[in-house]
Amino acid sequence: MNEQAKCGLFTREGAQVPLQGVEVTGELLGGHARVRVTQRYRNDEKRPVEALYTFPLPSDATLSAFSMTCAGRRVAGVVKEREAAFRAYDDAITEGHGAALLDQERANVFTAQVGNLLPGEETRVEVEFLQTLTAEEGSVRWMLPTLVAPRYIPGAVHGDRTGHGSAAPTTRVPDADRITPPTGAVDYGLRMDLLIDVGRDVVVESPSHRITVAKDGTRTRVNLRRDSLLKDFAGDEVALDRDVVLTMRNANPDVMLTPVVTHRKAEGPGTFALTVVPDLLNLATTLPRQEVVFVVDTSGSMDGDSLPQAQAALRLCLRHLREGDRFNVIAFENSFRSFSAQTVPFTQRTLEQADAWVAGLKAYGGTELLEPMVTAMKAAPDGVVVLLTDGQVGNEEEILNAVLAARGAGRVFSFGIGTNVSDALLRDLARRTDGAVEFIHPGERIDEKVVAQFSRALAPRVTDLEVRFDGVEASELAPSTLPPLVDGTPWTLFGRYAQAGTGSVTLKGKSGREPFSLTVRLELPAQSDRPVVEKLWAAERIRGWMDAGLVGRRAEAMKERIVRLAIEHQLATPYTSFVVVEERQGDRRASGTPETRVVPVNAPAGWSMFNQTARDVDDEVPEGGLAQEQARVLKRRVSKLMPAPGAAPSRSRGGAVPPPPPGMSAPAAAPAPARDLGPEPTTGASFQAESADGAGAVGGRAAPMARREQESVKKEKGGLFDRLLSAAMPSKAVARGPESAPELERAQGKAEVFYEQEESQPLSVAEGSIPTEDVGGLLGRQLANGLWAGAGEGPEPVRQARATARVLLVLLREGITSSHPLHGAQVKKAVDALLALASQLGQAPDVAELALGVAWLVAAGPRTRGRIEQAAKPLPGLDGRLGDTAALRQHLETLATR
Repeated sequence: MNEQAKCGLFTREGAQVPLQGVEVTGELLGGHARVRVTQRYRNDEKRPVEALYTFPLPSDATLSAFSMTCAGRRVAGVVKEREAAFRAYDDAITEGHGAALLDQERANVFTAQVGNLLPGEETRVEVEFLQTLTAEEGSVRWMLPTLVAPRYIPGAVHGDRTGHGSAAPTTRVPDADRITPPTGAVDYGLRMDLLIDVGRDVVVESPSHRITVAKDGTRTRVNLRRDSLLKDFAGDEVALDRDVVLTMRNANPDVMLTPVVTHRKAEGPGTFALTVVPDLLNLATTLPRQEVVFVVDTSGSMDGDSLPQAQAALRLCLRHLREGDRFNVIAFENSFRSFSAQTVPFTQRTLEQADAWVAGLKAYGGTELLEPMVTAMKAAPDGVVVLLTDGQVGNEEEILNAVLAARGAGRVFSFGIGTNVSDALLRDLARRTDGAVEFIHPGERIDEKVVAQFSRALAPRVTDLEVRFDGVEASELAPSTLPPLVDGTPWTLFGRYAQAGTGSVTLKGKSGREPFSLTVRLELPAQSDRPVVEKLWAAERIRGWMDAGLVGRRAEAMKERIVRLAIEHQLATPYTSFVVVEERQGDRRASGTPETRVVPVNAPAGWSMFNQTARDVDDEVPEGGLAQEQARVLKRRVSKLMPAPGAAPSRSRGGAVPPPPPGMSAPAAAPAPARDLGPEPTTGASFQAESADGAGAVGGRAAPMARREQESVKKEKGGLFDRLLSAAMPSKAVARGPESAPELERAQGKAEVFYEQEESQPLSVAEGSIPTEDVGGLLGRQLANGLWAGAGEGPEPVRQARATARVLLVLLREGITSSHPLHGAQVKKAVDALLALASQLGQAPDVAELALGVAWLVAAGPRTRGRIEQAAKPLPGLDGRLGDTAALRQHLETLATR
């Protein structure tokens, strides 16, 4: 065992680290969660020690309480200015008293210092936080991070240490030593006991852990359950090596999000939280042309499951673009490379080229996110940037500021993939650019999230919002800059009121070029007891002030304002800390300075950077990145990615050649020189993911049971998503990116023949169900224009309309319409394409009837059906049948077989 890990795991006498375990308790009630995280410490040494533990909390959490319990006595903490809190802690420790300090390092990273732990005595430190719960489409999601994962630290070593992290401060991450706890195999575990009561019965599931669910009416109690194949923790403890994720489905959004929640004592101002879930469907007109840049992480930590997930997500996103949109793809690790030098039009040809380029991506290197994100935003300053990453980076603020500086009106939509990701950065990017973020955990399907996320990027929205109150007065609104209203996405406004009353609030803005107005009734009572609202208001107010970006004297004044409000409402911020002091007498009062014990954390589930077999490289690694042991593993991993002499390169500048279709040999390709990987990073690291089953070298822990079962089914039967993506790969052999068109055309010669022969086979519409894999295959062959290629008589528009209608009939028989949660977006794209094509079908009335009739059946929205009915008026065969589903279906089945 290396010396650094040993000093974190054991004392010099071999005693265990002071942290014995972590317990999570709390309630998920109504529109918010109130959660307590309790850390149990015990000193098994012969003299007092100080424990230092760096741990995460949700980045959107509001810390509301901090306490310490020693010898049966509970002492509540207080919030002070950060340096004043440290002085109070340091003075107490020096004088022999017990004390605990809680510092916020980042929005989602905290450090607890517990001083003068007495020999043989147990001390419990409790952190309480609040979260606003939001419901979308009847489903509620709650997530708790459990460890501060290793992260990429860029920059040259610079500055003095103020913490005990494994990385030294650098020019770009000056607090690196405060956000990089030592990593190793640890013995303390996690217990959880949550009460869920939202006023109705809910189904609670977890994609991350095995759980026990007990119901009592509408109340549900959830506990974690130890996996028998994992390390033998005490009782129902589990490893703190992945996020705890709970989903509650079939919950009513109206129950979860009370429209107006207030708090007001008998005297003083009141506080309100107004939540709106806008229905903007009727505002949707012709979608504007989009400019989209996809940024995909290919660093070493994406090896294993993460990169295939990112590639799958990217291919799905591409298929939701429309002809006329422009796009590009950027892949990054230590450096970055682009699919094209600039954004290109979305066509069938560029879709196939992008598919092949994405398929050739490999994972290695660090996580240099700054330059690719700035490049993407400059390429689409008023468009959409889609980021797919599992990265933990240290320079979050630098990246955020650079992206905002390059931005016009562009929005960032992010997918955080895997067990640990820089969620604070992704949330800030979403909040500051009016975008959105989704987190995809092991065991979860990513296709549904990708469809929902990308649909949200293109969803109707109301911008330039203004708010007006009538009949009541409100002030100190938060957020001060109103975010846009997005269709179906909860929107919350906090504020204060001096007088009780009943009135209304009107939101005005623009949806495209059209004006928008929404009026909501607002009742502000004289008394109400929901103190959580006041803390949430204060936290949102502080977030707005922190984002102001002031400098000079105004910045100092703003800092003082933040400190005053945080102390008033007892909130931890970057400028304030919780401190608790237990005054001791007699024998319990310590003497001397306690030795510090730094608590190590687990390696994230699925990361194998601590693989013991790789620890045979003794090259020197400069200080400033991850621990030297981790960087040595990096050297070994990167060397394995270099091709053997004479072997084909694993990747090239233009992408990779996809596997040839059945019955077709791959075109010969001249060997290209291996790409120079460049100098190895001096401060970053390439984190390797585990094998598909999640078994790891650290502690021998496996993935949750649900994930193993999922992998087993996938191996035996083949997953629908995998088959869909396999079928979606281009049938033409694409060798390079768009810059090599002549070579591309020559390479496509024989492939073109195969492509046409494959499409010439008529689609069967015979009765009976089709296999699931055939559904995936059909969807994967959708063209960039939203249609399907067809054969038979007539010009191309007629052939495509006929083939598309037949495919939609097959999908309809399987229950897949435009409202389908997974495939609905592709069906809607096909319906819109048929509507656009209808004017070209005048010489083929039977095909026009088939196309518009099927489009009417699969279209779920009344607005779209109205457009179809308008287009179908010249067609006598549909007269009287639109609206009579049975008669229309029979008529269309007949037309489809002609």
